[in-house]
Amino acid sequence: MRTDQPDQDQLDATNVDVDDDIDDDIDDDVVVLPWYRNPWNMLALVIAVLALGTTGGFVIGERNATPDPNSVDVGFLQDMRAHHEQAVEMSLEFIAKTGTNGTVSTIADEIAFGQSIDIGRMIQLLRDYGKPEAADISLPAMGWMGAPVPIDRMPGLATDADLQNLRLATGSAADQLFVKLMITHHEGGIHMAEYAAAHANTSEVKAMAASMVTGQQSEIVELQNFLAGKTTS
Repeated sequence: MRTDQPDQDQLDATNVDVDDDIDDDIDDDVVVLPWYRNPWNMLALVIAVLALGTTGGFVIGERNATPDPNSVDVGFLQDMRAHHEQAVEMSLEFIAKTGTNGTVSTIADEIAFGQSIDIGRMIQLLRDYGKPEAADISLPAMGWMGAPVPIDRMPGLATDADLQNLRLATGSAADQLFVKLMITHHEGGIHMAEYAAAHANTSEVKAMAASMVTGQQSEIVELQNFLAGKTTS
């Protein structure tokens, strides 16, 4: 027995018509709201604004809670940067020599490394404070301590003659000269750092200055032990 069935083209056409009818019904029933009237969008926006406001308030609050740097903060950072730069210069000069004492060379390595890091930190703090990264060399240094001097005569700095003698020194003579110059250099730096630790206005500078005092006092002990013959190699 033969059963009449619609061919495939008729089925496809019928499916298309049904799909179109369904789409038309959906389009008629669904209302697309503007983004600002969609409650989920508004909820997301409120959450984002609250988060931004909280973060911004925290940052502003932190800035307001940090005291402004005073003349001691700025002057110490600028002058100590120059002071440190000479210590690094002397240490690198000594490290490059051959035939010197191994213990003294190790101390020189530590000084060059540690004070180079300090220099970077001081420069970054000056940038954060919106201040020049270096002191004006046409003006006296140490004004922030009430004891202005030419910048090349800050406490503990080696003279040009001292530096030339260090360049020319060899062997044990270089050991002795470097150690003596660095002890004097550190003593001058400690004098400056102690004043900054007591009179700076920001916690960052106070902490940095106090750390310098402790670190350089420790290095002075090591250097004095060498002079006293308590170290070898």
